Amino acid sequence: PVTACKQQIDYGTYHLSFQEVLLALGKGAAVSALFAYIFYRSMLAFGFMLPLCCGILIWRERRQRLKRRKRMLAQQFKEAMVILAASLSAGYAVENAMAVSLEELRLLYGERGLIVREFSGMVQQIRTNRNVEQVLAEFAGRSGLEDVQNLAEVLGIGKRTGGDLGSIMRHTAEVIRDKMQVKEEIITLTTSRQFEQKIMNGIPFGIILYIDFTSPGFFQTMYHTWLGRICMTVYLGVYVGAVYLAKRILDIPI
Repeated sequence: PVTACKQQIDYGTYHLSFQEVLLALGKGAAVSALFAYIFYRSMLAFGFMLPLCCGILIWRERRQRLKRRKRMLAQQFKEAMVILAASLSAGYAVENAMAVSLEELRLLYGERGLIVREFSGMVQQIRTNRNVEQVLAEFAGRSGLEDVQNLAEVLGIGKRTGGDLGSIMRHTAEVIRDKMQVKEEIITLTTSRQFEQKIMNGIPFGIILYIDFTSPGFFQTMYHTWLGRICMTVYLGVYVGAVYLAKRILDIPI
């Protein structure tokens, strides 16, 4: 149905709002100004770096918000699994259990909650006699969540074999909950290290600004000779490479 299609979200893409683009552009301009001053003391360098930094930071902003949205969806799906398992244990069929779970999810997350929008669309499709497993499989394909795909497969096997869907769903919900707890622990452990990394990223700039303020002219040779500019370009490359390497080390896939 048209109503259900409108509620579907492609979790593999994210379109930044005008305010989010402006925020990324502001960050890009600030980073370009800092790099141009520290490494080159040149407006020409600022003009060259500006589009590059803005493009990278817009891409980074989109990627971060995409990851944040998918993480939020996974957390809400974990709660939905618990509610769905309870509804199945109460004797509801899968189709009716999803409709009952939708009402409870609305109380938890409101109409604009990601999982509420997904469950609302799935319930509407199920009411048009679409297969539950197929609807869940489509949701798994859009969301990229392995847990949704596992749920679709478990439901399909349970319905074909005539198993106790309530107990099967409770076990599946417990497994998903345990996985989410491990993921949250990893995020908690790495958050402090990521904050430390951000501080370390700013220390070289602090040192240079401090020396420049206390000893004016100390770095003049680096900005007014070709050899100095080549050296500063190499230092910039080393710095960017170190920041990228540190981020890759702390970016644990979960």
